[in-house]
Amino acid sequence: MFVSDAPAGASFKVKRVLLDKEVGKRLADMGFTEGAEGAVVRGGFLRGPFQVRIRGYDILIRRSEAAGIEVEPVGDWSAARDARGRGRGFRHGHGRGCGCSE
Repeated sequence: MFVSDAPAGASFKVKRVLLDKEVGKRLADMGFTEGAEGAVVRGGFLRGPFQVRIRGYDILIRRSEAAGIEVEPVGDWSAARDARGRGRGFRHGHGRGCGCSE
């Protein structure tokens, strides 16, 4: 599996980065190394970039780069897929028109 396959909210452990040259080196420098744990915060709208949290940092990576990072799931990805925001408001998840101050 690859980061590009992960739904929003899914946790993963990096197996290896399959990209070579400069891009692979930069991803390794940003924390995508074997055994590092991370999570997909959100996938981009209309096949845009992924927001990934790894080693305490939020990083935006292109979908093509996410497809070159092999990972193993941590936890149940189907639960993350079901909870990723159906019918929820954009900002805080309480639903549209909830009226709270968040």
